Amino acid sequence: MKRVLIPEMLDTDCGTPAEVEASLGDLRRINRWFGGVATTEDMVWRVAREINSSSLSLLEVAAGTGYVPEAARERLRHRGLSLQITSLDRAASHLNLHLNNGSRAVAADALALPFRDAAFDLLSSNLFAHHLSPQELVQFVNEALRVCRVAVLINDLVRHPLHISLVYAGMPLYRSRLTRHDAPASVRQAYTVEEMRTVLTQTRAVKVEIHRHYLFRMAVIAWKH
Repeated sequence: MKRVLIPEMLDTDCGTPAEVEASLGDLRRINRWFGGVATTEDMVWRVAREINSSSLSLLEVAAGTGYVPEAARERLRHRGLSLQITSLDRAASHLNLHLNNGSRAVAADALALPFRDAAFDLLSSNLFAHHLSPQELVQFVNEALRVCRVAVLINDLVRHPLHISLVYAGMPLYRSRLTRHDAPASVRQAYTVEEMRTVLTQTRAVKVEIHRHYLFRMAVIAWKH
């Protein structure tokens, strides 16, 4: 199954405000039900154990409404880990919709982050990497490594024929026409685990770990040191 680049409607600002809100709501449900939150939680927890830390700062890139890191933070709080979140997205309107108290929000370009070197312990992204070409992905990870002190976390889909079938089977769950277009488009342009590993060998990461998660998710940890 070849990787096919298909523009996603949510990224092109073609929907009405109501359609965008409905699509962002679909994304929250998808991340809650199908492993998005759990994958980010697991990666942050792995890093915290590795460096023996009970408190971490995290920049979430392409954050949308900020739901995934916020939900992961709440779960991690019950495990004794404190997470301070800054959310970044190119669309200020996305950031303003549902950010909870205790988080900062910045509207900016993920490939040119407006932060000093080593500004955060971690940089995380959810369902963003598949939007990037291999060259852009290398650029993004290197820029993320510049901004973080410890590791870059990538939570994304795995491209697979069965995954496409499951997406179409789940169409009745999607409330927005944007999601009905974007969900299969996301899977078709997602990377396989092997492709992701190959691309990340071109970055400045000293070590890359990739774990498979529930329902065709991959968890990538690119270590800075």
